[in-house]
Amino acid sequence: MALYPLFADLEGREVLVVGGGEVAARKVAALLKAGALVRLHAQAVPHPDLASALAAGRIARLGGDFDPAWLDTAWLVVAATDDVAFNAGLAAEAGRRRRLINVVDDAALSTFQVPAVVDRAPLVVAISSAGAAPMLARRVRERLETLLEPSLGAIADLFGRHRERIRQQFPDVTGRRRWFERMLDGRLAQAFEAGGAPRAEATFVEELERGAATADAAGSVAIVAASVAPDLYTLRALRALNEADAIVFAEGTDEAALEPARRDASRLREADAQAASQRAMRLAGEGLRVVYMHTGNGDGATGHGLLEACSREQISCRVIPVADI
Repeated sequence: MALYPLFADLEGREVLVVGGGEVAARKVAALLKAGALVRLHAQAVPHPDLASALAAGRIARLGGDFDPAWLDTAWLVVAATDDVAFNAGLAAEAGRRRRLINVVDDAALSTFQVPAVVDRAPLVVAISSAGAAPMLARRVRERLETLLEPSLGAIADLFGRHRERIRQQFPDVTGRRRWFERMLDGRLAQAFEAGGAPRAEATFVEELERGAATADAAGSVAIVAASVAPDLYTLRALRALNEADAIVFAEGTDEAALEPARRDASRLREADAQAASQRAMRLAGEGLRVVYMHTGNGDGATGHGLLEACSREQISCRVIPVADI
């Protein structure tokens, strides 16, 4: 991963935009939506949308020749001009002042990239190709637009507004996560479709009041075949990896196969498949959701023995089928 992904809080903070064309207008519109205080420098007559924003007092214009001192009060800088030499000089000035700058269509001069965005506020999904293929990032965004329901914004808002109450109701992190998973299994989306945000909130509050009774504390094991190509995992496998408290695997398993898993899930490497199977059972017996990741190289490494052992110990265990390719 060449770039470090982050979301910037620009509410009430100054951002300098240089350029007055259509691209600058798009950048300014997004910055204003984020609450930034936009200062614009444009040599020519600005785009009609920029002119309207200036007339309404939504942005401020900096006149005359460009003054590098303007960078001193900016949190971010956006260069949206077609003057290559000017852009290079501006990037150098920003670098000297340790200001992050995005030079439109020039990844080499930029110190931050503006991603393609799927907006389900307060849930926001950002996609970046590190400037290598913006059209590809846009194509991915188009696909995600069709996959992410409009209700997700309202659902995210519910979790945010009731955050402290959720923490009080579920002080244990594992129980809290399982309650979240229960809420996200489709019932809130169905309530939203049936009666909009009020119905979704009523369902949410009802489930929250039920408290710990809604969180299943039983442990389980999911047996998943490792794949170094994340797009070969089935949706069931991806869900298991994202719900896991721990992922157990034997020596020889490529750690790239664990990339789609939850970042805070414990990753536990054992010397061989037998040791990994035994540890998976112990952890499940302690109430954790465990993924046993196997390589498929030989009967002992495919998890079939683990499935039988879990059955004897009455531990919930399932094999995630491998996709047909």
